[in-house]
Amino acid sequence: MPTNNQLGSVVTRFAPSPTGYLHLGHVRSAWEGWHAARSAGGRFLLRLEDIDTTRCRPEFAEAILEDLAWLGLDWDGPVRRQSEHYGEYRIALDRLEAMKLLYPCFCTRREIQAEIARAGGAPQGEFGRPYPGTCRHLSADQRDKRRAAAADYALRLDVGAALARTGPLEWIEGEPPGDRRIAADPAALGDVVLARKEVPTSYHLAVSVDDAAQGVTLVTRGVDLFAATHIHRLLQALLDLPTPRYRHHSLLTDASGRRLAKRDRALTIRAMRAGGKPPAEVLAAAQSNGR
Repeated sequence: MPTNNQLGSVVTRFAPSPTGYLHLGHVRSAWEGWHAARSAGGRFLLRLEDIDTTRCRPEFAEAILEDLAWLGLDWDGPVRRQSEHYGEYRIALDRLEAMKLLYPCFCTRREIQAEIARAGGAPQGEFGRPYPGTCRHLSADQRDKRRAAAADYALRLDVGAALARTGPLEWIEGEPPGDRRIAADPAALGDVVLARKEVPTSYHLAVSVDDAAQGVTLVTRGVDLFAATHIHRLLQALLDLPTPRYRHHSLLTDASGRRLAKRDRALTIRAMRAGGKPPAEVLAAAQSNGR
């Protein structure tokens, strides 16, 4: 297994999407990475995952920097913004295309759900039910004709073909002495989307490329992203990228036990600042719940 986490100092990162203001759940993730790096004399990096042009806004990006600075969670080096690195993602995408591991998907969300229902479905995980592979079976001629006429389409990874190329995969979860090896099972997520017609990346591809480009050796993130690691491990193997160690921490929850989320209007750090709460109190609250 290729790895970059044995070469020296710990390098972690915090990678929020600027689609809203930070809340305590974000601070928990930021603190986990910052603490892991600082306690080991390593580096803590900041990345803005801003490829969602319909929801990401400059004012949210600026607020993230302000909130982290106010909390005392300093980072090393320049902020990496995904929107400035489409060329790197295109290179990775072209490599996968050259391996014949991508295919265009023209299905709408409604069509995908209908196909799943007809097939009997599968248990729904963090990323929803796996895509049933409808467009994987189109002929080359059908693909070319539909590509030429389509206003938009997705590019999906043929996970079965990819695994046939890589063989079994695993990653290291946690830290010594309690770390363990996890067998990767990308097939459980199905043929994930890696790009769209006009955007040469998706979350999965961008994160895998970014972690390698930034020299990340330890990924600390919420357990809600554990399932994504199966796909990220596959992409690392296909693209000859180093594999960091992973540590998926528990999530902060509200009084009803539901995890904090922007869509539920969780109390923001900005609002806490305006209400007079000191940084130390906010950090303590982020560490006390869900550990």
